[in-house]
Amino acid sequence: MKLYEICFSPTGGTKKTADLLTEGLTESAEAKVFVDLTDSKTDFSDISLGREDVAVIAVPSYGGRVPGPAAERLAAIAGNGARAVLVCVYGNRAYEDTLAELQDTALRAGFRVISAIAAVAEHSIAHQFAAGRPDEEDQAQLAEFAGRIRQKITAGNTTAPTIPGNRPYKKSGGAGMIPKPDKNCVKCGLCAEKCPVQAIGKDNPAKVDSHACISCMRCVSVCPHSARRVNPVMLAAVNAMLKKSCSQRKPCELYL
Repeated sequence: MKLYEICFSPTGGTKKTADLLTEGLTESAEAKVFVDLTDSKTDFSDISLGREDVAVIAVPSYGGRVPGPAAERLAAIAGNGARAVLVCVYGNRAYEDTLAELQDTALRAGFRVISAIAAVAEHSIAHQFAAGRPDEEDQAQLAEFAGRIRQKITAGNTTAPTIPGNRPYKKSGGAGMIPKPDKNCVKCGLCAEKCPVQAIGKDNPAKVDSHACISCMRCVSVCPHSARRVNPVMLAAVNAMLKKSCSQRKPCELYL
């Protein structure tokens, strides 16, 4: 069997969690294949799995939903009955319908969902919330759960877990938080190159397609000059709004 890590992780938090889980599943895998759902240049319809393969499919929760581009790109992959472990990563607020939507998308792509995880990582915009997560406690929990998933796979058990969420899903929100360059920008073009939805002008990084932008903060995280940022007034408002719901530690939720 091959182990696929299919991941949409603009700022790295989701991939960090997916990596921890796949480390616990690699013992029985012949090879590990990474599929980067943030790469807008990849033709995902060329990716085809086998029935004996296992896929860890990991996405962040954006306002309680799967990011649109992640859902579209995952839907283009041919699952062909491969077993899937779903991972939803959120910034300690709530993941709402993200896992349910991810399950439906994976099933339509031909995967068999055998387990799921809702895990917490540092908030991609308000970094003080869930800072340092996944931490040692999360790592131990994910390692233990990976062992249980491995046992299920070895036993040939493909029963689907009961995953929470609403159908129809909650309404998607708009972008809202759109990073812009400051005076430190040297127009190197890295932000435009790495943008998952190609929303940034290649010749003018100050030009952002607000309809395409998904507020993923990839451009902020990859800028070598720390020259992109969101409006500080809007950021302060987000921090205040999230303070109550994000301050208390939430554990990983595991579904087998």
